[in-house]
This record gives sequence, structure tokens and C-alpha cells, in this order.
Amino acid sequence: MKSCSSVFANKLGNLAKFFVTKIFCFRQCFRGLILSFIRFLVLQIDPLWNQLSYFLIISLVGYLVLRISNPRISSFNSRNIDVYFTSVSALTGSSMSTVETEVFSNFQLIVMTILMFIGGEVFISMLGLHATSKFYSKNQLFENKINPNNASLSSSSPSTNSRIIDQIELGLVSVSNTTHQDPNINNIENDTFNSSDDDYNFKYNSIRCLVYVILGYLLVIHVVGSGLVALYVSLVPSANQILKQKGLQILTFSVFTTVSTFSNSGFVPTNENMMVFKSSSLLLLILLPQGLFGNTLYPFFLRLLIWVLKRITNRAEFEYILKNSKEIVYRHLLSSTHSSFLAATAVGFIFVQLVLFCAMEWNSGSMEGLNPSEKLVASLFQVVNSRHTGESVFDLSIVSPAILVLFVVMMYLPPYTAFLPTKNRGRDSTNWKQIKENKNKSFVKNLIFSQLSYLVIFIILVCITEREKLKTDPLNFNVFNITLEVISAYGNVGFSTGYSCKRQLKPDDSCKDAWYGFVGRWSNQGKFILILVMFFGRIKKFNMKGGKAWKLS
Repeated sequence: MKSCSSVFANKLGNLAKFFVTKIFCFRQCFRGLILSFIRFLVLQIDPLWNQLSYFLIISLVGYLVLRISNPRISSFNSRNIDVYFTSVSALTGSSMSTVETEVFSNFQLIVMTILMFIGGEVFISMLGLHATSKFYSKNQLFENKINPNNASLSSSSPSTNSRIIDQIELGLVSVSNTTHQDPNINNIENDTFNSSDDDYNFKYNSIRCLVYVILGYLLVIHVVGSGLVALYVSLVPSANQILKQKGLQILTFSVFTTVSTFSNSGFVPTNENMMVFKSSSLLLLILLPQGLFGNTLYPFFLRLLIWVLKRITNRAEFEYILKNSKEIVYRHLLSSTHSSFLAATAVGFIFVQLVLFCAMEWNSGSMEGLNPSEKLVASLFQVVNSRHTGESVFDLSIVSPAILVLFVVMMYLPPYTAFLPTKNRGRDSTNWKQIKENKNKSFVKNLIFSQLSYLVIFIILVCITEREKLKTDPLNFNVFNITLEVISAYGNVGFSTGYSCKRQLKPDDSCKDAWYGFVGRWSNQGKFILILVMFFGRIKKFNMKGGKAWKLS
């Protein structure tokens, strides 16, 4: 009896080992397939299509979650186009709205917070740098071992050696067999091989170190920023009372607003955006630098943070990052000269806007009820948000047209617009940009228009879809308001003049003013066009050189 039971136990044990082995092999194969797919995305697919696919997929997921979740107001029934519009607006950091923000439940606000966070430029660039360091650099190491003088691999056309290293990492071939497949490897001296290893390891560690610095940068700003906002709202009775009246939780409001400000989304859980807090100067001063940390001054503060860490830790990786910004292929890591000029340009733009805004609006109706110090802080907050955060403390519909034109220009300018003297341009241009510009352009690439040309096309299309309203409601639906809305979506800002029933030439008794953007009154076709504009604005960095084939002389 015991022998039978022992035999049965042995067979059961062998069967269990068999299944465990098969499961382990399946897991290894599945892991290899996933790694191969990620390598294909990182090394073979153009970054433009990677990011576009990322935004499309995440926006659809966000739409589904928002669609199936219940809003705060049970009687509210939003259309599918409005829900998807909100998901795209949150993900792309545009803060364009077709529905009032206060209709969203606490869960939906959390979903929007996640969309804004994972759609932020800093977060996405960190993911790209992590993927590059994990996959691209390994291929570069193998290439350098074969030919140390060879240039780095191109992500669009990897060499045969990169395919070999992929096979090595997947365990499909052995290293010893691979060395016999390429005769060049047999001619490499051991000291060169070891030197290549050392150079690679140091550069790889530096890139990984930069990834952790960016991650820490993200976490510290969000934790500290959310804590300061929550502390202010908790201690100031007027701010606390506003949230209670609107049924907003302090924690949700604090995290939502901080994430929105840093990612330059411009969404605020209140219908009036920041207008209800325009007299809360301390809160505005808490939020004001957060928008700069995640936008126009991000390269400057990132470089400053690395410099501080180098002085504190004396790690060689930080010094390498600071002195070799060209070698670290990270578009936000600019040279010392470039980042300094960028900061000076951004501060200059803010100063010019502040002077003009105060000169034009100091005694206007938008400043009513504010004392001089509150006017100054609110004006500073407003002009800083024109590039490109989009939070607003004033009703733009009553702001003077001259200031609105200035805002349109500021929203159109890319975030890293900088005045660079001619003598510094050559030194601050990275190698990969020079290589890209020197490549022979295909016929299709020569047909690409400039950014301004596409914006004109979008504005024309919106004017076509809204042509009837342009005739019957010209005070609300005019070309300038449409232009401001389109440029705001393109710059992922979120400024809007809104819609006023009082400006209707033919009063409609059923018309009710609502706290959402001007686009909320557009047709479904017009909203869809603005969705395309938001996507286009989010990936515009891939087409900043477009239109060069068109000569205007």
C-alpha cells in the first residue's frame, strides 16, 4: 500500500514539475515576445507614430472609463463627442471644455487627473528616455564593440549587428556562435573591447541616473505642490468654503489642480476655473511656479537640479550629464548657454506681457474688487498661464482685444522659444538634429506645410462647419474668437472667450450661459476638428521644420 502511494506521489511530483517547466518556458517565451515588440516600437517605429498611437489609445481608454462612470449630477447626460473631447483635452493638456467641470464626480476627476499626469510632456519624455536607455543603448554598445569609431545607431534603420544583439538577449543564439558570424569581431583587441565596455557602462549609468532625477523631480513637485495647496485650502476659511459649496474634496482638488498646473493642462475642478480664487494671492503664488517647472523653464530647472546634485554628491555621472548634453539624446536637456537664454527669453516674455496687461486692464471691469497687490499677482498669474498652462483668473471675453492678440501670439510660440545669438546657434545644436537635417528628404516630406499653414487650414474648416452661426450670431461666432480657440487648442493652452447669450443679435429665451469654452457651442463637426487640432498641437514638435521646401521669394 505504501509502495503504491509512493509511486503515485512520485508521478504526481513529476507531473507537477512538468507543468512548472512548461509554464516557466511559456513565461520566458511570452517575455521574449513582449521585449521584441517593445524593441520594435523603440528602434523601428518613428517616434511621431509612437506618441500618436499612445495618445489615441489612452484617450480612448479614458473616454470609456468616463463614459461608464456616473457623473455627479444624475440628470446630466453628456454626448459621446463631449466625453471623448474631455478625455482628449485632459490627455493632451489642452483644457478645452465642452461641458462644465463640476458635473464630473470625484471618481471622474481622479480619472482626469491620471490622464493629465500620464499625458504631461515631462512624464512622456521620461518614459522615452527610459526606453531608449533600456533598449537602444544596448544595441549601441554592441555596435561600438565592433567598430568603436562608428556613429551611433539610427532608430529608423538599425544595422545587422543590432538584430544579432536582439537574438542574443532573447537567447536564440549564443555569444560564441555569434562571434564567428562576423569576422570583424575576431580582429578587436581586448583592451579596445574593455574600453568600449567601460565607456558604455558609464554613459548608460548616466542616462539611468538622469531618468531617476526626472522621476524625483516629478514626485517632489507633485507631493510638495499638492501639500501646499491642501494646506492653504484647509487653513483659509474663504477657500475652504468655496470647495464646500461646490462639493469638492480638498485632497482631490489639491492633487487635481497641482497635476493640471504642472502638466500645463489648465483644468480646475471649479466651473469658473481660477476666477473664484483671483483674490487668493497666496494660492496663485503657490501654483504659479509649478506651471513654469513643467513647461517653459523645465530645461533650466532640470539643469539646475543636476548641478545641485553634483555639488552635493560629487558623482561623476552628474558631471558627465552637465558636460555632455549632446551625447544624452534628451530634447529637454539643453546646454548651459541654451538653457540660460531660454530662461531669459521666457522671463522677458512674461515681463512684457505683465506691463502691457497692467497698462490696459488695471482699471477695467475684470479687476473689480481687487486691491493693488491682488491685481498685480492676478495679472502675473494670467500672463504666465498664456504660455502654456491655460488657467485663468479673468474673464477673457471682457479683456481688451489688444491683449487677446498678444495672448494668441504667446500661445502660438513653442514653449522652448529662445533668443539665441548667431554665434551660439552652432554650438547648441545637437548632433542628432544635424544628422536629421542633412538627410535627403523624400518627396512626401517636401510637401509638408508649416505649422501656420495647418492652423489656417483648421480655421477655414471650422468657419465652414460653423458658417450658419457666423451669419446669425456674429458677436459670438466671429473669425477672431474662432482663431483664438484654434490657436489655444494648438498651443494646448485652454484659453477661451466663452459664449454669452447677451451677445446674441436675436435673443433666444432657451439660451442659458454656461461655464465652458466657446467650443461647447460648436457643432459636432467643429468639435471633431478641434480634437484633431489638440492632437496636432501635442505632437507639433515633430514638424517644427515643416514647410522649408516652400520658398516665398
